[in-house]
Amino acid sequence: MSREPTFGRYAEIPYDEMTPEQQEGYKAMLESRGGLPGPAKIMVHNPKLAKVIGPFGGHFHAGKYSLTLREREIAVCVITSKFHSNYPVWAHERHGKAAGVPAEKIDAILAGLTTSFDDEREQIIYEMAVTLSNARWVPQGLYDRAVKALDHVGITDAIALIGHYSTVSMTLAFYDVPAGATGMKR
Repeated sequence: MSREPTFGRYAEIPYDEMTPEQQEGYKAMLESRGGLPGPAKIMVHNPKLAKVIGPFGGHFHAGKYSLTLREREIAVCVITSKFHSNYPVWAHERHGKAAGVPAEKIDAILAGLTTSFDDEREQIIYEMAVTLSNARWVPQGLYDRAVKALDHVGITDAIALIGHYSTVSMTLAFYDVPAGATGMKR
């Protein structure tokens, strides 16, 4: 059955028209995420993925991992702008500024300009996100500073966050989801 798109190019499936497996994926997303935000509206179509990525994305909610909200938003803004994905850039530009990242720093990140942070951890997160998103070699100095400031828990949380938001950004870019899109009411 062909539907009209409801979220960018994607036509969401009403819950009562989902397969039993999709309903399970939907419930897993709600359980772990508390809602069906942005890419979850699309990923729920693939129930096996929804059951895995929902809890994985839920790991990055405040208080569940080792990064601060500011650190998270610095990395996420680097990644979402890298993939030119309107929906998450729009959302995380606001989230970053609300988290206290100076507006001029967010603007520089989104424009692909170099910026810096006085906080050592924030600077390292920024450098990690830029380095990894540009498929560059991680220099020994950055590695050493990251181990000292973040330890391996913080490093792996940052890398997993970068990977997760790469998936989020590419999904929303592929489906051409515009800034501020709301999709179906659930």
